[in-house]
Amino acid sequence: MPGGVSSPVRAFKSVGGQPIVFDRVKGSYAWDVDGNRFIDYVGSWGPAICGHSHPEVIAALQETLEKGTSFGAPCELENKLAEMVIEAVPSVEMVRFVNSGTEACMAVLRLMRAFTGRDKVIKFEGCYHGHADMFLVKAGSGVATLGLPDSPGVPRSTTANTLTAPYNDLEAVKELFAENPDAISGVILEPVVGNAGFITPEPGFLEGLRELTKENGALLVFDEVMTGFRISYGGAQSRFGVTPDLTTMGKVIGGGLPVGAYGGKAEIMSMVAPAGPMYQAGTLSGNPLAMTAGIKTLELLKQEGTYEKLEITTQKLINGIIQSAKEAGLQITGSSISAMFGFYLCEGPVRNFEEAKATDTERFGRLHREMLKRGVYLAPSAFEAGFTSLAHSEGDIDATLKAFQESFSAIK
Repeated sequence: MPGGVSSPVRAFKSVGGQPIVFDRVKGSYAWDVDGNRFIDYVGSWGPAICGHSHPEVIAALQETLEKGTSFGAPCELENKLAEMVIEAVPSVEMVRFVNSGTEACMAVLRLMRAFTGRDKVIKFEGCYHGHADMFLVKAGSGVATLGLPDSPGVPRSTTANTLTAPYNDLEAVKELFAENPDAISGVILEPVVGNAGFITPEPGFLEGLRELTKENGALLVFDEVMTGFRISYGGAQSRFGVTPDLTTMGKVIGGGLPVGAYGGKAEIMSMVAPAGPMYQAGTLSGNPLAMTAGIKTLELLKQEGTYEKLEITTQKLINGIIQSAKEAGLQITGSSISAMFGFYLCEGPVRNFEEAKATDTERFGRLHREMLKRGVYLAPSAFEAGFTSLAHSEGDIDATLKAFQESFSAIK
């Protein structure tokens, strides 16, 4: 396997050493093949919001497994999950299931162009929307972590229609619309950036994008593959009160199985085949196992007090991390929302990817190694958000903060 991994960010190239090979996961913990246990803050890169291998999810999967792993035909489960997504996410009136976040973003890009009849799209520096050619322009964590150009093999002609702006910079977006009148199909962004570390929108930024796109006859797309059902049950759009035209989702809605989805206004989604002329298909789309895990996960998340618990857990964690770093005399800035958090080893604020690059990546690599010694598994990248879950106990957080305190002292 290239680099010994099936996805680049799993490698330890930027933090040093060899990637840990996992054997099993349960709750807030992961065990490697040597039997070492780690408190896990990667959570399969987001899906494990209820904790790994939740017994109710596993039981539901076992029941579905007896009926078959793939139908290649409509099933009742996809209708049930579709109804749950539509009920929860403000922008979604119709939804199409696919198999990954990358696939969802590829499809939504084609849909933006089909609906508007325009070719150009605006994305933000440091926002990652999967590895499709059009999106590998200033694409955040994967390429930033490895120090690569965005990607050889992507023709210039393909990215010629991709325009970029700094995140949190409305004026830059205004200029792009002024320079490209009636040519921009839409704006796509992570409403909370999780692929350049963890960057939150400044007040008025999302609202400003909503107005700008309306004024220019363009669509607004939220990539909520990471934030959907994680920072609130209705995603970032529900949390911030800004409704886009289209939304991409993944991770949590598959409960740990491969899944993706895109949805939005019925008028736009009716363009998708077979209802309309914009073609997109997938052999395993709406897979009964993924639908089952997604349904059970969302049912668990709907229980009273879920997001309040996640907020308290994550806030305690990030506050403790910042305090420990400062006590060790290190520069740090960090923040959290619900079950996502992130920090940079530099002086803040960090409002965009350019400012994020000031973080001390060499020191983060040392921190990562020290934390592993103490049984805590962080993402092997200084440019990735961290994730908590319902399974993280107070004891887990206390043990993690003790590990941070010791690790910061070791690297100062």
